[in-house]
Amino acid sequence: MSTQLTMRAGVLEANNTPLRLATISRPEIGPREVLVRVRASGVNPLDTKIHAGAAAHARHPLPAIPGIDLAGVVERTGREVTRFKVGDEVYGMTGGVGGVPGSLAEFAAVDAGLLALKPANLSMREAAALPLIVITAWEGLIDRAALKAGQKVLIHGGAGGVGHVAIQIARAFGADVFATGSASQRATIEGFGAVFIDRDSPVEAYLAQHTGGRGFDIVYDTVGGKVLDASFEAVRRFGHVVSALGWGTHALAPLSFRAATYSGVFTLLPLLSGEGRAHHGEIMTEATRLVEAGKLVPLLNPRRFKMESVGEAYALIRDHAAKGKLVVEI
Repeated sequence: MSTQLTMRAGVLEANNTPLRLATISRPEIGPREVLVRVRASGVNPLDTKIHAGAAAHARHPLPAIPGIDLAGVVERTGREVTRFKVGDEVYGMTGGVGGVPGSLAEFAAVDAGLLALKPANLSMREAAALPLIVITAWEGLIDRAALKAGQKVLIHGGAGGVGHVAIQIARAFGADVFATGSASQRATIEGFGAVFIDRDSPVEAYLAQHTGGRGFDIVYDTVGGKVLDASFEAVRRFGHVVSALGWGTHALAPLSFRAATYSGVFTLLPLLSGEGRAHHGEIMTEATRLVEAGKLVPLLNPRRFKMESVGEAYALIRDHAAKGKLVVEI
């Protein structure tokens, strides 16, 4: 167990400014928290929006430590924590929003309910790529849409962070999976086991080709905007549409005429509200099971980053130049 009283951390002092690398006090833990020595911090598009002050739904009062996902080692446990012990390797979506300190630091005090044991067959870097995207995909497919074996599932944005995980979760549950993307993403989508659909194809054309015109049992929109409108046209009668980007103004008539239903996914809610945190730990425990069974692998970008170069990772995401998840090694 470390007796270190200070730590290095990346601190965001003002929106759209470089993170300041600072030496600050190591956090104290509460009775239901664990102290994690952070080994890797996942970088998500949401991190760049928080950095820019452009995410009204994910405010992080400044100055603050960003970083939503982590993987690391338990250094200390609170007196009420029984699920973890010192030395356990863990991962989860643990902070970086709503005033909860994030993972761009050497240590983090984390609500134990948010964590799960890291898959034994993944490195820290690989594990840190998974939490937010796994939770988002799982909440949509399993919690909201109640996915069942044999259903036809369409995932919009199948090569993206949430999309490539959603393909794998749906296949692990026995679904027949289809996914949209650009022509350049075809190999990636097919590599994860989904039938590729060109994102520029008319809805009517791919419904006729793949569903006999009936539509898909579940449609998961990870893109938003016009793609959500197309999802309402792609779902079958009595089917279900899920979106992780369901803001904006949309006509519900195509959905209603199919007697279909809709759910939104707001993955940040447990972090922001404190409600439902233990379920995130449960989802990550299921993810560990899938990873160790060889049914779920992260799509990781080959570039490596340290805290000193996190700005380069943010720039790659802002420029839409990152294929695969980016991770900062601590």
